[in-house]
Amino acid sequence: MVLERVKQLAQQVSNTVSPPHPLDPLSALEIESAVSLLRAQHGKLYYNAVTLLEPPKEQMVKWLADPEHTQTPHRIADIVVISTDGKVFDGHVDLNEQKVISWAATPNVQPLITMEDLQIVEHIVRTDPGVIEQCALIGIPREDMHKVYCDPWTIGYDERFGTSVRLQQALMYYRPHVDDSQYSYALDFCPIYDSNLQKIIHIDVPKVRRPVNQAPPNNYDVKSIEAQGGFRTDLKPINITQPEGVSFSLKGRTIEWQNWSIHIGFNYREGIVLNNISYFDKNENKLRPIFYRLSLAEMVVPYGNPEHPHQRKHAFDLGEYGGGYMTNSLSLGCDCKGSIHYMDFDFVNRAGAASTIKNAVCIHEEDNGILFKHTDFRDDSVIVTRARKLIISHIFTAANYEYCVYWIFHQDGTIQLEIKLTGILNTYPMNPGEDTKGWGTEVYPGVNAHNHQHLFCLRIDPSVDGQKNTVFQVDAERGPGEVGSEENFYGNAFYAKKTKYTTATQAKANYEGSTSRTWDISNENKIHPYSKKPSTYKLVSREVPDLLPKEGSLVWKRAGFARHAVHVTKYDDSQIHPAGRHVPQTSGEPSAGLPAWIAANPSANIANEDIVLWHTFGLTHFPAPEDFPVMPAEPMTVLLRPRNFFLRNPALDVPPSYARTPSQVAAGKSGCNSCVDKTSVQV
Repeated sequence: MVLERVKQLAQQVSNTVSPPHPLDPLSALEIESAVSLLRAQHGKLYYNAVTLLEPPKEQMVKWLADPEHTQTPHRIADIVVISTDGKVFDGHVDLNEQKVISWAATPNVQPLITMEDLQIVEHIVRTDPGVIEQCALIGIPREDMHKVYCDPWTIGYDERFGTSVRLQQALMYYRPHVDDSQYSYALDFCPIYDSNLQKIIHIDVPKVRRPVNQAPPNNYDVKSIEAQGGFRTDLKPINITQPEGVSFSLKGRTIEWQNWSIHIGFNYREGIVLNNISYFDKNENKLRPIFYRLSLAEMVVPYGNPEHPHQRKHAFDLGEYGGGYMTNSLSLGCDCKGSIHYMDFDFVNRAGAASTIKNAVCIHEEDNGILFKHTDFRDDSVIVTRARKLIISHIFTAANYEYCVYWIFHQDGTIQLEIKLTGILNTYPMNPGEDTKGWGTEVYPGVNAHNHQHLFCLRIDPSVDGQKNTVFQVDAERGPGEVGSEENFYGNAFYAKKTKYTTATQAKANYEGSTSRTWDISNENKIHPYSKKPSTYKLVSREVPDLLPKEGSLVWKRAGFARHAVHVTKYDDSQIHPAGRHVPQTSGEPSAGLPAWIAANPSANIANEDIVLWHTFGLTHFPAPEDFPVMPAEPMTVLLRPRNFFLRNPALDVPPSYARTPSQVAAGKSGCNSCVDKTSVQV
């Protein structure tokens, strides 16, 4: 029966009308086909991940250059499973050949915690005798256990338990009423949950107990706001319309917009993955490659309270839970506004069935203010051109926090990654008059929100006019020579000092605000005819805090990618995840991911090579009452800007909103009337 099902699914896959692009996410049918093959060979398994193994880059680049005459890469499923006895297995399934091509046990690791793993913990804690006892000690009677909630986190790492047992820590809360926000009622103890046994195996209890908070609820739901005076009544509607439709077109998952061509992928861990990013240059009359692959590859959220067990609070939200798995199903007119195109995402559940997140990715256009403008003061001749932008976005919820991820493409060739942080602060109880010791802020009576950071790692796989690129560090420096010297008599000289990175060891760099430090990703083989400088995309990023936990700390060891703002490595197909493939419960000894890759070949040449730039950016959050009970979105942004890439401003062909030349002014002509915005009105 199982073998027959495998044959049926194989036939269905081969009968697919439109073959998928080699970088398209696995479909539900492909996931079920891979699972059926594994069931036939290995019996019952618990599925952690079934996702696309992207084709080797060398093979993929050849296919992209000539898909009509190049063999299409095979569709390979990358598999992570847990056996019924708790062992972890990694494998690959060739969906074209319908066979398992690799399969191996991976000892001493734990794969990421899925949403199913998280959801079961709350039911267990409510019936555990030890948890019931601790609740009673701080003021919650047994009959109120249905009002007890928890946010399950991976345990991070705890030396008492090691890596062989799959564990979660339960951050505990209470809701006086089902509609109340539990984050005003954090509980002071922390159960440890064994995922394989599905039971609580230990409870961490603080030396100083903190009874359940007695403050009134602090809620943000509609009913509560209406009871507290209601909503603002002076907001008038803003309507966004595109009566002639959108300006982008889609062929499968490849989007074309304003000279841009981008393939939109998605996986369970990184969420959106953008590939084969190219721009049609009218001056050169060709599609020019810029980036082979862009993704948000990892992040870490270290908390700053040194008291046990808060040292365990440093979530790797992508590597430990999966940004794709936690993605919201987006709502029309709420999460995105205007004329929207959505993409769904198929993934595997624990039992091996394919599931779908509807509307996982939102694609839409927005007005973006002025693109360029100039008014001649002599005669009031003017040109003003308004910009628009294309946004490819998804939003994922990591327990209390929401991360809104926006990949933004601009008409001038700029690529922008914007991340908005919202949701709810992670909270802990405090006694009346208790000293937070500077590690947190009392944002509401009895509610302590600890200091923390959000550090994101952007993986940039460039192909700026080809696969051979070099990274330069660029610092604004004062010119040599003192005031009065021959070379700098007036003392006003300054220039862009460029430092070429030649080895991975040298290319471990920090941000420096005093020199407005940026990084050039350059093709030294293509020189601009005017500037005589190499074709370049510049990384501009100014929200780059240092990793604040000290060297040698648990977070420092586990999050090696966050020790520096920039790392550059020689490309390797296997090097995708900068904190390692399996992140939960790693000790950081040795440090996985980037530190290990660089240590393996510290003198590897990275100049004029196929390279990857890893950029860590983010923010340090000292909470305040304005962030509670739900936090206004806080944005941060990274830019990738063309420099010496185009012959001149590539957006000159965007139709102006209004234009009037000096000769038209002199002749009393009104200029470009057809350009004038007919929808705006003066009030």
